[in-house]
Amino acid sequence: MNKKIVIAGGTGFIGHYLEDKFTSLGYEVLIISRQSQHLSWADQASIVEALEDAEMLINLAGKSVNCRYTEKNKKVILDSRTETTSILGQALLACKNPPTLWINSSTATIYRHAEDRPMTEANGEIGTGFSVDVAKAWEKSLFAFELPQTRQVALRIAIVLGKDGGVMEPYRNLVCFGLGGVQGSGNQMFSWIHVEDVFRIILFLQENKQLDGVFNCSAPQPITNREFMAQLRHAMNRKVGFPAPKWMLEIGAVFMRTETELIVKSRWVIPERLEQEGFQFTFDTIEKTLQDVL
Repeated sequence: MNKKIVIAGGTGFIGHYLEDKFTSLGYEVLIISRQSQHLSWADQASIVEALEDAEMLINLAGKSVNCRYTEKNKKVILDSRTETTSILGQALLACKNPPTLWINSSTATIYRHAEDRPMTEANGEIGTGFSVDVAKAWEKSLFAFELPQTRQVALRIAIVLGKDGGVMEPYRNLVCFGLGGVQGSGNQMFSWIHVEDVFRIILFLQENKQLDGVFNCSAPQPITNREFMAQLRHAMNRKVGFPAPKWMLEIGAVFMRTETELIVKSRWVIPERLEQEGFQFTFDTIEKTLQDVL
């Protein structure tokens, strides 16, 4: 029998990366998405069949938060996370031999704006506002299921950096056009992770069968926005970068149909549980990461 995993919402930057990596390891990778060539969210029987005898379920499904927070978009952002998680939980309950591990995406944005101290799984303070409410509802929908044969893990993922997608292209463009200075105050913390370490964390959780619950999925050395932009300019050999004060970001966000929270919120997240369990990051510094992704 071929070994297989199922990736829900696997058509984005992270999903494509994971599909390629697991395929190279000899896995059959089944994708659930709204695209016609994949398993449909509406076909519960096919989802159950895909999950039967699979080693792992990874759920990345959810509308991008890179949009304006209109009431319509807010509803889609929330529903696209909680409803898909519920569909997967029901499918797992229907399996005779379900995957032994269910990794559900969450977000490091669940913590409050933090410039005073880092947030760990044990002592991090949950924030307030729409994005936090979505994150809490997302995790609640995961842990609402009692699955005696399946470990449940919520990965609170920081900003993911990689070569072929994610946030690197817009950041590169800012630097290229001379706009690679600080954004807002520049003091907000920038928590990040290389996409390769996301993959390696998933393998680590698969191998360590005693682990479940919440994990911060973030590199161990977060930096300020000021330092990140300086490192990016240095890596791209650009000496000058004009700053973008908050008022300018507000105007730009309207034209770009996004929200300034994505840039100015201070995410100071430390992967305490992973490090305590012995996980070793390949890309533990921003210097190593930028050398690889640029």
